[in-house]
Amino acid sequence: MNFKIAILGRPNVGKSTLFNRLCGFRSAIVGSTPGITRDRRIGIATLGDLRFEIIDTAGFEESPEGSIEHAMQEQTKTAITQANAIIFLVDARAGITPVDRHFAGSLQKSPLPVILVVNKCEGKTGIETIYEAFELGLGDPTSISAEHGNGLVDLYNVISPLIVQKENNLGVNDNSEIENGSLKMAIVGRPNVGKSTLFNTLLKEERSITSPEPGVTRDSISVDWEWKGEKIKLYDTAGMRRNSRVKEKIEKLSIGDTLRAIKFSQVSVLLLDGTLMAERQDLNIAEHIIEEGRALLIAVNKWDLITDRAAAIDKLNDRLKRSLPQIRGVPIIRISALNGFGVDRLMPAVKQIYNIWVMRLPTGPLNRWLENVIEDHPPPLLNGKRLRLRYITQIKGRPPTFVIFCSRPSKIPESYKRYLVNSLRETFSIDGVPIRLFMRGGKNPYSKIP
Repeated sequence: MNFKIAILGRPNVGKSTLFNRLCGFRSAIVGSTPGITRDRRIGIATLGDLRFEIIDTAGFEESPEGSIEHAMQEQTKTAITQANAIIFLVDARAGITPVDRHFAGSLQKSPLPVILVVNKCEGKTGIETIYEAFELGLGDPTSISAEHGNGLVDLYNVISPLIVQKENNLGVNDNSEIENGSLKMAIVGRPNVGKSTLFNTLLKEERSITSPEPGVTRDSISVDWEWKGEKIKLYDTAGMRRNSRVKEKIEKLSIGDTLRAIKFSQVSVLLLDGTLMAERQDLNIAEHIIEEGRALLIAVNKWDLITDRAAAIDKLNDRLKRSLPQIRGVPIIRISALNGFGVDRLMPAVKQIYNIWVMRLPTGPLNRWLENVIEDHPPPLLNGKRLRLRYITQIKGRPPTFVIFCSRPSKIPESYKRYLVNSLRETFSIDGVPIRLFMRGGKNPYSKIP
């Protein structure tokens, strides 16, 4: 373990809280009074399957030479020289301050990768600060709440490629979303649909215990696997029943473990029992995957046992259309995990949906699409005045996330937002993954950039 990340930022933005969260226990003292942390503190951080050293530092602030504050800044500088990457933390509640802007300017010259993190984003708090953080010139901000543990999956997705590239002695690519590490894939579903059997079939070994009795798998098992030269981290998970049927504590813990596997996966393969097809709980699991922003692929198991296959697939498509209108074009692969039928088609489909999940669309085609959409179906009138959609940009992938700058964003009807999302999906073939679309007031934020 030789990857080190230093947490930097103004006093009282939550650096020690994040340090404690990543280390898993209360190691650093935290409080509302600025300047509690003085010496740099080093701990072992765990984030999903990542382990690295994390360095807590004193707050960034100007200080006279010879003062204790100056000595604190020297400790911070030492931490930077020891680090492989920097987390620059800002406070969503306080907004972007002149001090943040000053030190962001310094960090732009740093040879180290800088991860811009907006802390204290509980609920809808800090949305404006997130947008404002783009102006710091440090790339896409990652929003978290260190106190409540929100947003750590997004932080994982930023840190993971940096660690992998360091381990492989590669220079860090400017595009933080290109990952040279393992594609993370979870097999999820109700109990006894064949998850462990599929897991074993893919690995070509009896890695997980299988049985006709439901509930054999309790812990989520992760295995580093290779498919056609590509590294895959594969998760076998416990079955998820409806909450009303879960009584035993160990099953509750198993389901919690499965939910964590979904969070840390990139593609979740929802396995269905083809003899029963999509039941309510299957759709509940699919909705959870979509809410987490993961790419979704459906594998229908026990396909060899189905006699009327056309009727079965029509039933599934109908249920998906009615129950999951927020996502279209989910890939469906028909397999038999027990005898291997169709399993060879699974991984190409996983790779294809993953590529859609990480896709980044150029700003030019997006704005040409927006012009055509407005011409074909203008926004509604409000008090006799047309709502104006000025500009669109994609702010991140994983899943594809877009912001439209417009007049009176709160007045854009949900039905029109759905129309825009559906048109985006159809125009750019964004099938099988969630699309997030936000409306923001104001002018084009990139108009001042030369």
